[in-house]
Amino acid sequence: MILGRSELLRRLNDNPPLIEGLIDPETQVQPAGIELTLRKVYRICGAGSIDFDNSGRIIPKYEELKFNGEWIHLSRGIYIVQYNEVVNMPLDLVAIARPRSSLVRCGATVETAVWDPGYRGRSYSLLIVYNEEGIRLKRNARLVQLVFIKVMGDTGGGYKGTYQFEGLKQ
Repeated sequence: MILGRSELLRRLNDNPPLIEGLIDPETQVQPAGIELTLRKVYRICGAGSIDFDNSGRIIPKYEELKFNGEWIHLSRGIYIVQYNEVVNMPLDLVAIARPRSSLVRCGATVETAVWDPGYRGRSYSLLIVYNEEGIRLKRNARLVQLVFIKVMGDTGGGYKGTYQFEGLKQ
């Protein structure tokens, strides 16, 4: 079952709230999801490594790109984006993000992982700019919509991975 607007608004009043730091809940809470907004953009610097047990996992370094005033122009390529909002996933929900249709119509998209039950953090995603002319993004632009799905059964205590509490010390 996907959570609708009334249930999303109710869960914004939980302790902790489902999402913290919304710029404008009236705009960001949609009929079946909540939009996340752009905080920072990074360039990936170097290769990464992924294995089965994470003993050989290497996440490459990121270089923060600066906004020119309130805007940033991104050439065709891949970037890491960080969102403004802090996501607090309760144990009974999982979230999946989809790019906003306006982003797709500009020739860009966002790739994400799953927001697991029990995760808390200020998340990062991969932004892919396909448009040969690039894309301009304004600080706080709405990029993705998180869709929240009810989990049936026990989640085993929820997410306990490396990215728990990511982005909260910035």
